[in-house]
Amino acid sequence: MSAASRQVARAALSMALTETHPEEMEQKRLLEAAGIRATAVDFGGEFVPNVRRIVERAVVAAKREGVIRPVHAEEGAVAGAAHEALVQLGMKALGLSVGGKIGIARQDDHVAVAMFFSIGLGHLDEVAVGLAHRAVS
Repeated sequence: MSAASRQVARAALSMALTETHPEEMEQKRLLEAAGIRATAVDFGGEFVPNVRRIVERAVVAAKREGVIRPVHAEEGAVAGAAHEALVQLGMKALGLSVGGKIGIARQDDHVAVAMFFSIGLGHLDEVAVGLAHRAVS
Protein backbone atom coordinates (compact mmCIF):
# COMPACT_ATOMS: atom_id res chain seq x y z
CA MET A 1 0.00 0.00 0.00
CA SER A 2 1.44 3.37 -0.98
CA ALA A 3 1.80 6.35 1.34
CA ALA A 4 -1.06 8.08 -0.53
CA SER A 5 -3.34 5.07 0.07
CA ARG A 6 -2.60 5.19 3.80
CA GLN A 7 -3.09 8.95 3.93
CA VAL A 8 -6.49 8.74 2.25
CA ALA A 9 -7.54 5.79 4.43
CA ARG A 10 -6.50 7.75 7.53
CA ALA A 11 -8.54 10.73 6.28
CA ALA A 12 -11.67 8.62 5.74
CA LEU A 13 -11.29 7.14 9.21
CA SER A 14 -10.83 10.58 10.76
CA MET A 15 -14.08 11.71 9.12
CA ALA A 16 -15.93 8.63 10.37
CA LEU A 17 -14.70 9.30 13.91
CA THR A 18 -16.07 12.84 14.14
CA GLU A 19 -18.82 13.19 16.72
CA THR A 20 -20.51 16.47 15.85
CA HIS A 21 -21.32 18.37 12.69
CA PRO A 22 -18.98 21.28 13.59
CA GLU A 23 -16.17 18.79 14.29
CA GLU A 24 -16.90 17.12 10.93
CA MET A 25 -16.76 20.48 9.11
CA GLU A 26 -13.46 21.39 10.81
CA GLN A 27 -11.91 18.02 9.92
CA LYS A 28 -13.11 18.41 6.33
CA ARG A 29 -11.52 21.88 6.17
CA LEU A 30 -8.20 20.56 7.50
CA LEU A 31 -8.17 17.72 4.99
CA GLU A 32 -9.05 20.08 2.14
CA ALA A 33 -6.00 22.18 3.05
CA ALA A 34 -3.93 18.99 2.62
CA GLY A 35 -5.43 18.33 -0.82
CA ILE A 36 -7.90 15.66 0.30
CA ARG A 37 -11.62 15.91 -0.45
CA ALA A 38 -13.73 14.25 2.22
CA THR A 39 -17.20 13.90 3.65
CA ALA A 40 -19.13 11.87 6.20
CA VAL A 41 -22.68 10.65 6.62
CA ASP A 42 -24.55 9.04 9.52
CA PHE A 43 -26.50 5.81 9.24
CA GLY A 44 -28.36 3.35 11.39
CA GLY A 45 -30.79 0.44 11.40
CA GLU A 46 -30.83 -3.31 11.12
CA PHE A 47 -27.67 -4.51 9.38
CA VAL A 48 -28.82 -7.06 6.80
CA PRO A 49 -31.85 -5.20 5.36
CA ASN A 50 -29.85 -1.96 5.20
CA VAL A 51 -26.62 -3.05 3.48
CA ARG A 52 -27.82 -1.66 0.15
CA ARG A 53 -29.00 1.59 1.76
CA ILE A 54 -25.66 2.07 3.56
CA VAL A 55 -23.74 1.63 0.29
CA GLU A 56 -26.12 4.02 -1.47
CA ARG A 57 -25.71 6.63 1.29
CA ALA A 58 -21.93 6.51 0.83
CA VAL A 59 -22.21 7.02 -2.95
CA VAL A 60 -24.78 9.82 -2.66
CA ALA A 61 -22.77 11.66 0.01
CA ALA A 62 -19.56 11.38 -2.02
CA LYS A 63 -21.27 12.78 -5.13
CA ARG A 64 -23.16 15.51 -3.26
CA GLU A 65 -19.98 16.79 -1.57
CA GLY A 66 -17.80 16.62 -4.69
CA VAL A 67 -15.55 13.85 -3.41
CA ILE A 68 -16.26 11.95 -6.64
CA ARG A 69 -17.72 12.92 -9.99
CA PRO A 70 -21.07 11.40 -10.99
CA VAL A 71 -19.47 8.91 -13.38
CA HIS A 72 -19.79 5.14 -13.34
CA ALA A 73 -16.18 4.31 -12.40
CA GLU A 74 -16.03 6.73 -9.47
CA GLU A 75 -19.46 5.78 -8.13
CA GLY A 76 -18.43 2.12 -8.45
CA ALA A 77 -15.19 2.74 -6.56
CA VAL A 78 -17.07 4.21 -3.60
CA ALA A 79 -19.77 1.53 -3.74
CA GLY A 80 -17.13 -1.23 -3.88
CA ALA A 81 -15.12 0.21 -1.00
CA ALA A 82 -18.27 0.75 1.08
CA HIS A 83 -19.39 -2.83 0.44
CA GLU A 84 -15.93 -4.18 1.33
CA ALA A 85 -15.95 -2.23 4.60
CA LEU A 86 -19.36 -3.74 5.41
CA VAL A 87 -18.17 -7.26 4.53
CA GLN A 88 -15.33 -6.86 7.04
CA LEU A 89 -17.96 -6.37 9.75
CA GLY A 90 -20.69 -8.67 8.48
CA MET A 91 -20.23 -11.63 10.81
CA LYS A 92 -20.19 -9.38 13.85
CA ALA A 93 -23.27 -7.41 12.75
CA LEU A 94 -25.39 -10.22 11.30
CA GLY A 95 -28.91 -10.04 12.73
CA LEU A 96 -28.22 -6.97 14.85
CA SER A 97 -28.69 -3.23 14.60
CA VAL A 98 -25.89 -0.91 13.57
CA GLY A 99 -25.43 2.81 13.87
CA GLY A 100 -22.59 5.19 13.24
CA LYS A 101 -20.84 7.15 10.56
CA ILE A 102 -19.35 6.57 7.11
CA GLY A 103 -16.26 8.61 6.22
CA ILE A 104 -15.23 8.97 2.57
CA ALA A 105 -12.00 10.56 1.35
CA ARG A 106 -10.23 11.05 -1.95
CA GLN A 107 -6.90 12.35 -3.12
CA ASP A 108 -5.98 12.04 -6.78
CA ASP A 109 -6.79 8.45 -7.79
CA HIS A 110 -7.13 7.08 -4.24
CA VAL A 111 -10.56 6.67 -2.63
CA ALA A 112 -11.20 5.24 0.83
CA VAL A 113 -14.36 4.48 2.78
CA ALA A 114 -14.31 3.97 6.54
CA MET A 115 -17.20 2.89 8.72
CA PHE A 116 -17.25 3.39 12.46
CA PHE A 117 -20.30 2.07 14.20
CA SER A 118 -21.79 0.38 17.17
CA ILE A 119 -23.38 -3.01 16.75
CA GLY A 120 -25.85 -4.46 19.13
CA LEU A 121 -29.07 -4.38 20.95
CA GLY A 122 -29.97 -1.46 23.20
CA HIS A 123 -27.13 -0.62 25.56
CA LEU A 124 -25.21 -3.87 24.90
CA ASP A 125 -23.18 -2.49 22.01
CA GLU A 126 -19.96 -3.62 20.40
CA VAL A 127 -17.85 -1.07 18.51
CA ALA A 128 -16.35 -1.88 15.11
CA VAL A 129 -14.49 -0.29 12.20
CA GLY A 130 -14.41 -1.33 8.55
CA LEU A 131 -12.06 0.30 6.04
CA ALA A 132 -11.47 -0.20 2.33
CA HIS A 133 -9.57 1.49 -0.51
CA ARG A 134 -10.09 1.68 -4.24
CA ALA A 135 -8.21 3.35 -7.10
CA VAL A 136 -9.89 5.42 -9.80
CA SER A 137 -8.29 7.18 -12.73
